[in-house]
Amino acid sequence: MEDTKKRLGRGLSALLGDVPAEGHAAPAADRDPRRLPIDALRPNPANPRRSFHDEPLDELTQSIRERGIMQPLLVRRVEDHFEIIAGERRWRAAQRAGLHEVPVLVRDVSSGEALELAIIENVQRTDLNAIEEAMGYQRLIEEFEHKQDALAKLIGKSRSHVANTLRLLNLPPSIRASVADGSLSAGHARALIGTKNPDAIAEEVIRNGLSVRATEALVSRLNRSEEEQAAKAAKKAKSATVDDANTRALVRRLSSRLGLDVNLAHNTDESGVLTIRYSSLDQLEQVCRMLGEE
Repeated sequence: MEDTKKRLGRGLSALLGDVPAEGHAAPAADRDPRRLPIDALRPNPANPRRSFHDEPLDELTQSIRERGIMQPLLVRRVEDHFEIIAGERRWRAAQRAGLHEVPVLVRDVSSGEALELAIIENVQRTDLNAIEEAMGYQRLIEEFEHKQDALAKLIGKSRSHVANTLRLLNLPPSIRASVADGSLSAGHARALIGTKNPDAIAEEVIRNGLSVRATEALVSRLNRSEEEQAAKAAKKAKSATVDDANTRALVRRLSSRLGLDVNLAHNTDESGVLTIRYSSLDQLEQVCRMLGEE
């Protein structure tokens, strides 16, 4: 692990061969691109990228037909073939474009280093959806023991970006799927984190085509409504009347002693209201005399 971190500490661009790494000059044959037959390459089965949508792949295919492959693929030798570390989309598009060979940079790295490089290379790309990006960060943290601060520096992102992207993994699978297929943006999804019914809100957002700001406002209104309802429920629970045998017996005793209708609303918080009904001034005077009033 320490050796892996030291090598990755040189920077992805150095390992890709874009710039020489200070104190780690690679042999010329290893630093310069070479061409390999397309059928000599195999995709990495552990590649963190799972989505290869047709439309962007078609665009890349057309670009390769017109201008060729601008950036070599990064590969490593595995038994009788070469495994792709970075550049599977270019390899797929090259096949669509009818190319027989592709430029590659061959690197002598372990399977662990190859996986880590593949994840880092993927999360740095703008076409990766936010869920794939979050899963890449999670793997780098869990499998390679990267801390968020160090990870942010390694991939050239802010720590807050890494933290906010990782929070998307707390959403239900249905919401993550909507982000992955483009129905919801990462901004929409972040607004739904912590809500009680994110699926229902997401449906409304998609149905009405709400912007991120409108979604945040909707969530804010719903949260206020929930808080108000909770406060009302707490108040109602606090002032709920007690209707048990002891309370009913007390009402009967008071009514019998006064000779009047008595109602007692006794609450769970020990407060309450005692109501004595009279139908004439004589009955009122009787109550007053019993209370010591002249």
